[in-house]
Amino acid sequence: MIVTALKQSSPGRFLVEFDGAEALRSTLDAVTDARLFVGMELSDEAFEELKRASSKALDRQKALELLSRRPYSRKELRDKLLLRGIDEQSADECVAWLAERGFLDDGEYAGAVARHYSAKGYGAGRVKSELRRRGIERDQADETLAALPDNTEKLDVFISRRLKDPNDRDSVRKISAALFRRGYSWEEIRAALRRFNSNIEED
Repeated sequence: MIVTALKQSSPGRFLVEFDGAEALRSTLDAVTDARLFVGMELSDEAFEELKRASSKALDRQKALELLSRRPYSRKELRDKLLLRGIDEQSADECVAWLAERGFLDDGEYAGAVARHYSAKGYGAGRVKSELRRRGIERDQADETLAALPDNTEKLDVFISRRLKDPNDRDSVRKISAALFRRGYSWEEIRAALRRFNSNIEED
C-alpha cells in the first residue's frame, strides 16, 4: 500500500492516509522512525509494524499527558491508563518506560504525599493509609514514614488549642477520638495528654 497523505492532527500527532486502506492515527516519533513520506510504498509487514509502533507511541503520549497534569504513583497511572481504554500489557509497558526515564518514581511521590499530610498535622496512621490507597508498596511506605520529622509539636498544639480543661472527661474523649481519626495511635495520644496534665480512661 502507498502513503497518500501525512496530516498533522494535533501537536505531535499525525493521521497517515493510504490508498485502499483505513487511515492510521500515529505520532511524530512513529512517523519519523518509519521515515514515512507521501508516495512511500509499504509492505503488509511494514504496515503492521507501523500500526504497532503507532499504538505504542500514542499510549505513551497519553501517559505523559496524564503526568503533565499531576503526579501519580506507578499503580495510579496504570489504573488511569486502563480506564482510558489502554490494555494491561501496554499500560504496564508505559509505566515501565516512564519509570526507566525518571518520570515515575514511587519513592519521590510517596515522600511528597507523606510530607503534605504530615505538614497538615496528620499522624503516621493516616499518612500510611494515604500511601497505601495511592498504591505505594508496604516497604516503600514504611521507609517513607521512617523519614518523616517528629510530629509531637503539632500534636501538642492540636490539644492545647482545643482542650481548655484537662479534667473535662468529655472533651478529652472527643479530642482523643479526633486525633485517632487523624492517624495518631492511642499511645501517642495518651503521651500527649500526659504532657498536657490530662488523662484518658483505659477502655
